[in-house]
Amino acid sequence: MEAPNPAVPWDRDELTVGDLAARSGVAVSALHFYERKGLIASRRTSGNQRRYRRETLRRVAFIRVSQRVGIPLADIGAALATLPGDRTPTAKDWRRISQAWHDDLDARIEQLSRLRDHLTDCIGCGCLSLRRCTLTNPHDELAEAGPGPRTLLVEGLESDGA
Repeated sequence: MEAPNPAVPWDRDELTVGDLAARSGVAVSALHFYERKGLIASRRTSGNQRRYRRETLRRVAFIRVSQRVGIPLADIGAALATLPGDRTPTAKDWRRISQAWHDDLDARIEQLSRLRDHLTDCIGCGCLSLRRCTLTNPHDELAEAGPGPRTLLVEGLESDGA
């Protein structure tokens, strides 16, 4: 394996997998995983070594930040698939993606805020049963709204089952 080189010249058009790992802070194994999932792409040299276009750094950063806020890889891949393949994505291209996720991110923020603000109430009361909780769910009214933690769920935010 090629040793990472943190001093990659800024004007190099292509990066080795070690260079990309060093510059992005992402493990080589994760980069290989992203490539298998179609999130990033490389070309192969005559010696079968991977070479990444410089703009892959931005894609990797986008993937990592998106993952940190809980966006599933499938959604990240779908967003990246809308970027042009024949040129380096522009700020306008990236802005379009972020605007498309605006409502989803707002719903995620609301979901996390509800969880933060109400989780202790449920666990802290000691009964551990929303069905019997007279404060949160008198007469089990939430059962009519469907399964799951109804007071913590945000409408319109789909769960990926995880």
